[in-house]
Amino acid sequence: MNLQPIGIIPGDPNGIGPELIAKLMTSHRDPNQPLVIFGDQHLFEMGAKQAGVSADFLSASHVEYRPMDTITPSDVSLAEVTEVAGRSTLLQMDAALNACQAGDIGGFIFGPFNKAAMHMAGLGCEDELHYMAKHLGFDGYICELNVMGTLFTTRVTSHIALKDVAQTITEERILEAIDLAHSIVARSGIEEPTISVCALNPHAGDGGNFGREEIDVIAPAVERARKAGMPVDGPWPSDTIFLRARDGRTNAVVTMYHDQGQIAMKLMGFERGVTVQGGLPFPVTTPAHGTAFDIVGQGVADVGATKAAYDLVCTMARETVA
Repeated sequence: MNLQPIGIIPGDPNGIGPELIAKLMTSHRDPNQPLVIFGDQHLFEMGAKQAGVSADFLSASHVEYRPMDTITPSDVSLAEVTEVAGRSTLLQMDAALNACQAGDIGGFIFGPFNKAAMHMAGLGCEDELHYMAKHLGFDGYICELNVMGTLFTTRVTSHIALKDVAQTITEERILEAIDLAHSIVARSGIEEPTISVCALNPHAGDGGNFGREEIDVIAPAVERARKAGMPVDGPWPSDTIFLRARDGRTNAVVTMYHDQGQIAMKLMGFERGVTVQGGLPFPVTTPAHGTAFDIVGQGVADVGATKAAYDLVCTMARETVA
């Protein structure tokens, strides 16, 4: 099989991304998978030093290194939120997105970003996913998915105030979230995926006693999805749906708001969680944790989530080509 190259960028220079990429490249990558690495050489050398490994992975077999000058060594300030680090992150992301558009890579993985630094540098969007979509000129439905092993979650609303959730939920948004979940899970290599949908209110509204969103909006959306051939069920109370998911009785959970799924997923394995930038024309993944300023430079960053993100983007790129 001719494997499509996958891109790698280190993420925020002041965080644990460079260390994680060094660990991934020296101990956890598939030697037959073609890779294209973007970024400043001194960042990878710094990450290798932090990890206690060699930076010769930049010239390894099946690796193409594309050097960049996004930040000077003197401007790297470990464990700090800085505009220059945010600018470095944006330039890295632009390079990887451009390579996707040019057909040079089939997707990419990025080390943890720091949103505050990116906003300081002019992100201009609510998050990196919307920035990527804007850069690509993509106007389709997008939403992050969080992954733990073979369990995926996505959400109908994301980075909005909790008080605005109920009025934002519509049948169409729920159907879009279900469709996205089905598409991403299928591309991850899971055959005949099943999807479960969360309720919004306690006890799924208790027959309308605690709200009617389940009756008026969520259940009709689930029924429409079923009639369209989707293997979906719900709405389920959010305090029990993840027990079903944990036991392998569903492959994906569609939640109504951000923390409804995030809390459960991170409790099940924070060190293994992956975020998928869902809906984009190319698979893009990252470890679900942040820049971990509290441990940066100590060489103790856990590479587990980065390895999982790498494995997933490679699989999704193969499934996309197939």
